[in-house]
Amino acid sequence: MADIGYIALLLALVVAVFGVALSFIAGFRRDATLAASGRNALYATAGLVVIASVALWYLLLTNDLSIDYVASHTEQGLPLFYRFSSFWGGQAGSLLFWGLILAIYSTIMVAVVFKREPRRGPFIVGILLIVQVFFLLINVFAANPFERLWLLADGTTQGAVFRPEGAALFIPADGSGLSPLLQNYWMVIHPVFLYLGYVGLTLPMAYAVSGMISGQLDTGWVKSVRVWLMIPWLFLGVGILMGSQWAYVELGWGGFWAWDPVENASFIPWLTATAFLHSIIIQRQRGMLKVWNMILAFISFWLVIVGTFITRSGIIDSVHAFALSNVGPLFMSFIVLTFFAFLGLLWYRLPLLQSDAELDSLLSRESAFLYVNVLFIVAAFVTLFGTIFPIVSEWITSTKIAVGTPYFNKVDGPLFLAILILMGIGPLLGWRRTSPDMLKKNLAPPLAFAGATFVFLIMLVSRRWVPVVAWTVCALVAATIVWEFYRGARGRHIATRESWPVALSNVMVRNQRRYGGYIVHFGIVLITVAVTGATSYQFNLKSSLQMNQSTELGGYTFTLTGLDQERLSNHDAMIASVLVKKGDRVIGTLKPQMNFYRAVSGRDMGPTTEVGLHVSPREDVYVVFNGWDDAGQLGAFEFFVNPLMVWMWIGGLVLIAGTLFALWPIRVASTRQVRVPAGTQPV
Repeated sequence: MADIGYIALLLALVVAVFGVALSFIAGFRRDATLAASGRNALYATAGLVVIASVALWYLLLTNDLSIDYVASHTEQGLPLFYRFSSFWGGQAGSLLFWGLILAIYSTIMVAVVFKREPRRGPFIVGILLIVQVFFLLINVFAANPFERLWLLADGTTQGAVFRPEGAALFIPADGSGLSPLLQNYWMVIHPVFLYLGYVGLTLPMAYAVSGMISGQLDTGWVKSVRVWLMIPWLFLGVGILMGSQWAYVELGWGGFWAWDPVENASFIPWLTATAFLHSIIIQRQRGMLKVWNMILAFISFWLVIVGTFITRSGIIDSVHAFALSNVGPLFMSFIVLTFFAFLGLLWYRLPLLQSDAELDSLLSRESAFLYVNVLFIVAAFVTLFGTIFPIVSEWITSTKIAVGTPYFNKVDGPLFLAILILMGIGPLLGWRRTSPDMLKKNLAPPLAFAGATFVFLIMLVSRRWVPVVAWTVCALVAATIVWEFYRGARGRHIATRESWPVALSNVMVRNQRRYGGYIVHFGIVLITVAVTGATSYQFNLKSSLQMNQSTELGGYTFTLTGLDQERLSNHDAMIASVLVKKGDRVIGTLKPQMNFYRAVSGRDMGPTTEVGLHVSPREDVYVVFNGWDDAGQLGAFEFFVNPLMVWMWIGGLVLIAGTLFALWPIRVASTRQVRVPAGTQPV
């Protein structure tokens, strides 16, 4: 099966290179026959990558320890659930998984757009295949998951596709096992969503760059590219939230986001993709920002490659990152070549990318979108700077200097707050220009609600300015959203005499993108409320408890009631029972645990924690078990009370719902036109 997988990768590489050549020749010659051949080469490449992926899954599921990748990332006692996910648990497999997702995405996109875009289609195929060729080159020559283990004459082992001279095939008694941190259900689905987002950002890049190559640069392309942007944007956002949930329940530190380099590597392209999602609205409405949109389409993809380089090369230390490897030079070469190739193409096509209109007023919806774009890009690049600063410092001083959480909080925090403010004001502005009187009229109800919220917070909650300001801005955005829903429903209700629920439903259906965006913004508000509460008002206590001894934190009483040991397939678990009360009311018994993964193939896997967690709308009670004495009568714990945390996950669900509403095709029955108030027209 390893031979089948390796041969499939080799054939895929050859066919993909052939497809690139055919597609570009067909595009420049406008040869439909060659274009169809290039498209078929893409389909064939995708099929071969699928075969290679199935081969690797088979080797993992059957525990073929003669394969270096299998021996390094599985073991006999590893549950089937994690054996399946070990496909992307190591470097070589994760890069093949990258190629698999790209193959599936490419097949779907080409099947949909090839006939609709006869001029652009061959170049889309060629660009997608270039990216596929890059990852196939890495899998074949630098990170091959089908290498066998060989015992050399000196007694050491080596992974290689072909037998080294004098070596014999080596099959260890057991594998090294999957990293304990990856043996969590979130790590089975979280990487899949991240990859669906990461890899998916290749699609809008291919659409944009193919337009520049073919010369098809009319404004219509932004309408077509929207769906190919929103789908990966959603997957990437959900993947980031899933990663936060994994960090929250698995790492046992009481938090959900640490500005870790790998976290940042996924967050940075999400920021630029969000900017792109907003700026295409301006181009569609006014024919502006054509160059800017091309840059955003490319830079979102390019930052994905940069992020993959950071996480796969091992040049930056991270709890998520892979070991130092030889894929770095290949990634750096691709990063540099694609960057300068894009700059050259952009320079060549600048005459065709002139705006159809100019900014009429600083007080307009176009201006608000532009300000938001600038803030997103600044946030992305200051985050990138902080992430790669250890590399830069090592180049300059030969010493890695890490940038910590305070830098990101102080730099990104104000930027995100400014973005929130514009989320509250932007929808109330009109296209082209907005008179000050109209802005005051539209803004009065949301501002009144935000002012009342500020007074309430100051008087009854807190006088700490950071959370008060953040929550006040959240109140402004939430009030704006509610006000916009009300104005839209009121306009239709007055014009058609429909009932309020029917009027609201009809307005939303006829303006899906606008109201779907509002729902997404409300999800962001909920996430911001939760993040502000959990970071500003967290209670924390480290304590050692004797059996039946209690301690208190944040109005809760914690009592150690038991310590039990359990033996599982590939690890031993020590489980603590902690009774939690609030006043006289019993909340429940939490069972935090420590997992000790058995030494496999001479490698000590080390302990991990599983937290005890009680979730409520007001706050989370979070218990970490850190150790015990030999007699089992004393336990060491860390207790947290995290306010409002559940609203972060609820906000994520709202974000998903809003995106799906904006994307889902809803057939609208033909009705007579109605007049609606200014500011409720679709964007």
